[in-house]
Amino acid sequence: MTLKLGVPSKGRLMEKTFDWFSARGIGLSRTGAEREYSGAVTGIDGMELVLLSASEIPRELARGRIHLGVTGSDLVRDKLAAWHDHVIELEPMGFGFADLIIAVPKCWVDVDTIADLDSAAAAFRATHGFRLRIATKYHRLVREYLRKEGVADYQLVDSQGATEGTVKNLTAEAIADITSTGETLRANHLKILGDGIIHRSQATLFKSRKAQWTGDDRKALQVLKDSLAAAHV
Repeated sequence: MTLKLGVPSKGRLMEKTFDWFSARGIGLSRTGAEREYSGAVTGIDGMELVLLSASEIPRELARGRIHLGVTGSDLVRDKLAAWHDHVIELEPMGFGFADLIIAVPKCWVDVDTIADLDSAAAAFRATHGFRLRIATKYHRLVREYLRKEGVADYQLVDSQGATEGTVKNLTAEAIADITSTGETLRANHLKILGDGIIHRSQATLFKSRKAQWTGDDRKALQVLKDSLAAAHV
C-alpha cells in the first residue's frame, strides 16, 4: 500500500504547498494535463500525490481514503463534526491565512459586538416577523459560535459565492465569511464585529485517524516527520 498525500489541485494554495514541501526536501509536481489531477513525489519512497479540491480533502481524510492532507483549518472544522476524532493536526504551514468573521452593515452604528448583534436580532424579529438572516457557507462553525455566544434569533442562509454581496442584494442582513484583507468587506460597506472572529485559519497538514496504515506507510510518514523536524532546527 502507498501512503497517499492529498493536496489542493489548483491555484496559489497548490503552488504554496509545493513550495513548502520543496523547502523541506520533498518534491511535489503535477503530471499530465491540468485536468488530469495526477502528480508525482520525489524525496520520499512510498508516497503518492493525490490532487483534490481543498474542500474535498477533509472528507477524504475522514473516510480514510488518504493518509495525509493539506487544507485550511477552517474547512476541517466546518466539514467534520468532532473533527478531532477523524484527523490530527501535524503541522501549521504558515500560509493561506484568513479569518472567518461575522460582519454587519456599516450603517448599523449601534452594532459593534456579538452582544449588540444578539439585541439587534431580537429587535429585527419583533419588527419584521422573521429571524435575521446571516449568509454563510460555514454553517457548522457559525452555528457553534453563535450558540456559545448565546445568540438565538437568527437563521443561516446558504451562500456558496459572493457572500459579501448578499446584504446589498437584500438576501441577508449580515454575513459570516472568510477574509484576509477586508477589502471586499469595505467595498460592500460591511464592518467586522469587534469580537466577531470565529476562527483564524491557515493551511495545515493533517493526518487521518481513519486510514489504514501499513508498516511501509509508517516508514514514509517517519521520513516526512524527520524532514519537518529538520526544518525547525
